[in-house]
Order: sequence, then structure tokens, then C-alpha cells
Amino acid sequence: MNTPLRSVKLAQVTEWDDGQIRSGSDDLAAEDPLQILACGNPLVVTMRTPGHDRELAAGFLWTEGLIKSCDQILSFGDRQSASELALINIDSNTINVELRDGVIKPEAPQRNFLSNSSCGLCGKTSIDAVRTRGLQPLAPGFTMDAETLTSLPAKLRCQQPIFDRTGGLHAAALFNAVGEFVVLREDIGRHNAVDKVVGWALLQGLIPLSRHVLLVSGRGGFEIVQKAIAAGVPIVASVSAPSSLAVQLARELNLTLIGFLRGRRFVIYSGESRCRMQP
Repeated sequence: MNTPLRSVKLAQVTEWDDGQIRSGSDDLAAEDPLQILACGNPLVVTMRTPGHDRELAAGFLWTEGLIKSCDQILSFGDRQSASELALINIDSNTINVELRDGVIKPEAPQRNFLSNSSCGLCGKTSIDAVRTRGLQPLAPGFTMDAETLTSLPAKLRCQQPIFDRTGGLHAAALFNAVGEFVVLREDIGRHNAVDKVVGWALLQGLIPLSRHVLLVSGRGGFEIVQKAIAAGVPIVASVSAPSSLAVQLARELNLTLIGFLRGRRFVIYSGESRCRMQP
């Protein structure tokens, strides 16, 4: 499995092991800033693991409600000339998304976007900010049986090449209705990993993801639930605990939220009707 370029960096280290001292090198998960521009205008700076930056930008625009369809994205790249780039020091840690005219209105209130790898609310101060976006409750109907759900963490773990080298990344993965692996993205920020997955789906024309399950390797926080609802994902599962605000939002908008999905055990915090649990 290929590892995206620049996703791993090498560091010289000293290891102490039961009294034995060794010098060597260690693979580290890369963490670099990415500035996302919309039509050349600064939109957000996020700390992320380099790789799949176009998907990250597209997913961020979608999950934050800044675009309504994939065809509103015209292109990715830098609209400035080489001399302009040199003057403002834009490099490979900047991505510009050209959008159709009028997609992001200058007079529209915008968040003070500044995101980091451990971001929770990323500037949202309350659940009211999500309500004002007009996200609709997810439709019922899609279900998955318990046995299939418990098989997903092992499938996610088999698709983590950067984690295998560094031990320091979050992952988000999509699975279809029968539990087959679809796509996985890794990032030092759990919300970035989700944005990369959603961006991939958007660019593939798969949104809404109404017959998919999203599995994340960390906790099921508010930001992840909000992004999943924006992408139309009916079931979100995590190997750790959700937050109280994540549970509140999941219950309000009919998302099935599952935590502690480990081995043959899980806990349902919202949307139990989508889980078939009878033998």
C-alpha cells in the first residue's frame, strides 16, 4: 500500500530500553499547516498530515456548508503567477479552490477559521451554529447487523499504512451496506481524516453517503458527527467514546452514533433502530 509523499518524516532519536541506550531513527507522522484559499482569498489554516490535500479542501468546503454541489468547484491550484507566489510565500502547503461566482458571498458571516490537529469545535461556540445551517434529520431505512459492525475495526486497521510506520495518526473509513471497505484516509487530525473521506466521496459523485457507515479510530466528537450528517452518513461508529454534544446532535438529527466498537462489543448512543442486533 502506497504512503502519500510527505506524510512521514524521519527523526534521529535516542532510545532507553531497560537500561540499554541506543541511537537510531524513527518515523514520525508529518504535521504541516495547510492554507485553503477560496478564489484566492484566505479561508482557513489547518494543521494536517500532508497528502490528499484536494480531498481535504473539498471535504472542508462541503462539511462546513460553503458549497452545495461538487460542480461548484471549478479547479484546484494557485491562481497567482510565479512572481506573486514568491512575494506572498505560497508553497505546497497552500491550496486554492476556484469556485463558481457567488458561491461564497463576501457579505455572508464566516467563522474565524483557524483549525488545529486536535480541533474539537474549531470556532463553533455552540450547537446553535449547526442548527442555523439547516441540516435536515437523516432518513430512516438503512440498517446494519451487529456482526457486520463488529467486523469493521479490523478492516480499518488493515488499511493504515502511515499508522503502521508511525503509530501516531487517526483514521476515518467508509464501508458499504454489507460491510465492505470503500476508502480510508489518515491524518494527525481526526476531523481532517473525515474531511478527506468526505472530499473523496464528493469528487467521486457519491454524496449523499446514505448507504454507508463511517468508522473513526478515535473518539466520536461533535465535529465528526456534524461532518457526517452534512455528508448524509446514517451510521457513525468509533472505537472510543463520543462527547455529550455529539450525542445531543446525533439524537436531534437522527444519526446512529456508536461508541466503544471493540471486539464483539459496542454501545449505541443514538439511532438504535438502524442496528440489527437479534441473533
